[in-house]
Amino acid sequence: MSSVRPRHRATPVRRLPLAGVLRLNRPSDIWFKPALSVVVAVGVPNLTLLALGRLDLALYSMAGSLCALYAHNLPYAARGRALGGVVLGMLASVAIALVTASLTSSAMVLVAVGALLAAAHKALTDLTRIGPPGPVIFTFISSASLFAPQTLGQVPGHLALAAGAGAWAWLVGMAPGLVRPHGPERRATARALNAAAGYVEAYGSASTSGVRGGAGHRRARAAAAAAVHAAWQSLLATGARPEPRRALERLVVRAEVALAAPADTDPARLRTWARDLRGTNPVPRVASGRDADELLGVEVELLETGPAAGRSGRRRWSGGLGPLLPFALRTALGCALAGYVSLALGVGRPYWALVTAASLYQANLTLTWSRGVQRVVGNLVGVLLFAAVAPLAHLGPAALVLCCLAFNFGAEALITRNYWLGSICVTPMALLITEFTGFQEPGALMTDRVVDTLVGAVVGFAAAVAVTNRRAGDRVEDALDTVERAREHAARLIAAEPPVSGSGSTPGPGALEAARRRLAAALVELRATADAAAGEWWQRALPQERVMLVEQAGHRTLAATVRRQGPHVLEDAEA
Repeated sequence: MSSVRPRHRATPVRRLPLAGVLRLNRPSDIWFKPALSVVVAVGVPNLTLLALGRLDLALYSMAGSLCALYAHNLPYAARGRALGGVVLGMLASVAIALVTASLTSSAMVLVAVGALLAAAHKALTDLTRIGPPGPVIFTFISSASLFAPQTLGQVPGHLALAAGAGAWAWLVGMAPGLVRPHGPERRATARALNAAAGYVEAYGSASTSGVRGGAGHRRARAAAAAAVHAAWQSLLATGARPEPRRALERLVVRAEVALAAPADTDPARLRTWARDLRGTNPVPRVASGRDADELLGVEVELLETGPAAGRSGRRRWSGGLGPLLPFALRTALGCALAGYVSLALGVGRPYWALVTAASLYQANLTLTWSRGVQRVVGNLVGVLLFAAVAPLAHLGPAALVLCCLAFNFGAEALITRNYWLGSICVTPMALLITEFTGFQEPGALMTDRVVDTLVGAVVGFAAAVAVTNRRAGDRVEDALDTVERAREHAARLIAAEPPVSGSGSTPGPGALEAARRRLAAALVELRATADAAAGEWWQRALPQERVMLVEQAGHRTLAATVRRQGPHVLEDAEA
């Protein structure tokens, strides 16, 4: 492998897409879980405050309640830790905002603090990979708290209310585990089986048409590898291995076998297993020969107790801040400028512009542009929806709370179809929340929201263009080098003599399995890095051909490791 990186000529600015930006996707397979969770998590505190006649405190309870939106894809042990971290992060963010608001009323200072908090939210949520809804909830609550009238003496009570609602949100998020304790792992395994079936079908189509290696075939293979990797991460997030989880592990092994031997795999069987994982039905049992059990045992032992078990997390924390710096700078600059432009235009709620800017920033500039279009369209339609609903919401505080709960449900139910569709419900919900302290004139609220949406979107995107991410290409080269090193190491182990148990000179199955896991993780990271870099502006041309060749070689080596570890694994798949 050459250590000299090729030079690439500069390319012109990439075109920004319009086609497909508003296209609707299939809903998430668990769209109803965050939708129902947020209704329960928000509804109980808000209805309690309504009964006590203190609906004006709902902003602080919602700081904790909205934490229920996070971590729905994680196994319950990991979810408990993640939700705890989300609640603590929210409390820290709100504490900074409330103390700042109690010490100064300068809008310039408040916007600056809000922009810095938004940048911190972006960096930390990306670093921890907490997943949707990402930093926007933290920024929405902290920015609103900055502009809420406050004294130092009120801060402890408001934080206590947020902490109590956060504890309730934690309970809501963990409650489904009482009924379906392995639900997240079952869903992750089903996704892996369906993705593997999709790859097998794409492989068959490519073989029939004679164009194997095309873009569709490569995407299906990369998606299947990522889904299998995610399934292992989900299954091995906890230490205990009850029988249902061991049965799921065997199904994930079958998905890996399908990637190694697509020509000998029946995709219908994989999809049948995936369907059987729905609900609370028993986990499907699959035949498991000696070599399959050995592969499974080595896989679990390595990922749970081996030296690589905690390395990825430590590496992300120790070396992950550098790549995130451009996104943090974009967020800080865009949010600050959006807030200041809103102030200059005389808008009374500059934090709306700040939050709009913060919501734009995605993995690259092209996705940021798409999110900006979706945000503007969704917000403008949402303002019209607010105009239609405002008379109903103004019937009384109870009607106001119920309307907000309905929009909470609608936002989470629709946002996985497309961000703009969810924004249609988010916008009237945000407008109604401002009326918890008292009803306001709808026309003024709508005007402020439209102006702040346009200001936040335009200024936020301009900041993204100004702060370039020129190291995106370097990270692709680094990811390529990592894959090539991992592939060469695995290839050397494959070429070694058959392992002898207890021999110190010959690599055993553990060494080969460790190499395979490193290569699988490196391939997933390469695909994510290449996709992110492909959407950036003003950078040298990416080595697309090298990426394709390295991915193909890496996946061939992955398949070879499965065959090398045990021929009975493949024989069982055909049985």
